Amino acid sequence: MEHGILVWGGLVTCVLIAFVADFRFFEPRDGSRASFRRAGLWSAFWIGVALVFAGVVFVAGSASDGEEFLTGYLLERSLSLDNVFVFALIFTAMATPEEQRQRVLEFGIVAALVLRFVFIVLGAELVKTFDWVLIIFGAFLLYTGIQMARHRDEDEEVDPDRNLGVRIVKRFFPVADDYREGKLFVKEDGKRLATPLFAVMMAVATADVIFAVDSIPAIFGITTDTFIVFSANAFALLGMRALYALLENAADRFVYLKVGLALILVFIGLKMIVEPLVHLPVALSLGVIVLVLAGSIFFSWRKTSGPKPAPA
Repeated sequence: MEHGILVWGGLVTCVLIAFVADFRFFEPRDGSRASFRRAGLWSAFWIGVALVFAGVVFVAGSASDGEEFLTGYLLERSLSLDNVFVFALIFTAMATPEEQRQRVLEFGIVAALVLRFVFIVLGAELVKTFDWVLIIFGAFLLYTGIQMARHRDEDEEVDPDRNLGVRIVKRFFPVADDYREGKLFVKEDGKRLATPLFAVMMAVATADVIFAVDSIPAIFGITTDTFIVFSANAFALLGMRALYALLENAADRFVYLKVGLALILVFIGLKMIVEPLVHLPVALSLGVIVLVLAGSIFFSWRKTSGPKPAPA
């Protein structure tokens, strides 16, 4: 489906307004931490906004466009669950103060949006020029899914000293020994120092690049329409701060999340590889993603909701 500059302008304007509203109004005005209930309502609100947009796409475009958006949105939203847990690990490993985490998340979301837009433009151009690139993307997702499944039981931890972003910061700047009240840089004895907060932002930016490398090829397995790919990514990023507030202390509850995400990536990878021979409808992809994600959440809930064994 072709989209003119006015349609793109309208989408970008709506996305910018939505992100400004999210950043401005999610946190309580008194500066306190958002409650679990507030985070849940806010997250549900942005999911509702995405569903309304899907309805607009159904009406203004076609049923197939609407299916592609919903499938792409659900895929990107599912992958964002893993992103949230990685951000939480970074914050824990780098002892980021609670009051600074939402600020870092804002930076991470903006960086992710920009990076994904760049990757989408580059990826779309590659796909347009070289059809076989989709097969390469599919093989990459298949490999990523298998690796994720193989390492699903390994303890996740983040070593800040191994993160590329942190290493770059330390390469060019001496790093202060504390967060210095939320400043990114400070001067001490005539020297310019980066603070740990700046290092955290670089760690999150590095994670954003890795996430984009996984998620953009995945959604190209659903559609190559850049308008739908970008809009699905943008709406999936909306409400990420609320999602983090909901899930930051629940990583141990989603014991089968990585299994579910691995199965989804393997399915999308295989779909892209066999696409030249067998076309799988978007509705089938949507059904598979819904069932796998729901199944991983359900079985995670069953495993973690029972009584905990008494200590030996």
